[in-house]
Amino acid sequence: MGQRARLFTLAVELGAADIAQTGAAAEQAHRCLAMTQELREHADHEDTYIHQLLRERAPEAADALEAEHIRLDSAFAALDDRARALPGISADALPEAQHALYLALGEVISAYLAHLHLEETVAMPALWQFAGEKELAAVMTAFHASRPPEEALTDLHRMLPALPPAPREAIVREVVENAPWPADQTLATVSANLSPEQRNRLRHDLGMTPA
Repeated sequence: MGQRARLFTLAVELGAADIAQTGAAAEQAHRCLAMTQELREHADHEDTYIHQLLRERAPEAADALEAEHIRLDSAFAALDDRARALPGISADALPEAQHALYLALGEVISAYLAHLHLEETVAMPALWQFAGEKELAAVMTAFHASRPPEEALTDLHRMLPALPPAPREAIVREVVENAPWPADQTLATVSANLSPEQRNRLRHDLGMTPA
């Protein structure tokens, strides 16, 4: 949900950007390149921690995901090429280049939504059906152990604003209960990217006094 939210936001803001402003082309190019880097890293983590188990337990689902990756890789490469070229485009050609970048981002979003749909409706149910709970828990433990604290915090900052209150509260409660720091300090750090309304709701749901 966090990835969807940021992709949609990026598309809206890229489409509406005043690309003629100083630095705007470089900024929009950087945002697109950062997004494809994030999505590639996410795919690498899946390959390392999920796909081997999926291949062993549900090879047909694994085949379907690998086929999706071909379209995704092509869409990422096309977006990257246009993003890298954008800052060097002449002023009179910038509007057309901006629109071409916007269309390339739309193709990434289209391909990625299809990929996520396949993950969530085919691959994940197959794992729950054919892999044991202990196997899945071991995979998630290994994944979390591979993430340095700063990367785990970035994951939370990207994810939490897009979640409904109940799962947001459940995730943050576990983080607060297991963190070595005081609850207020941990909550303030984890919830930094939430809106004031989301932070107050979270504190209420956790039984903490609103800030």
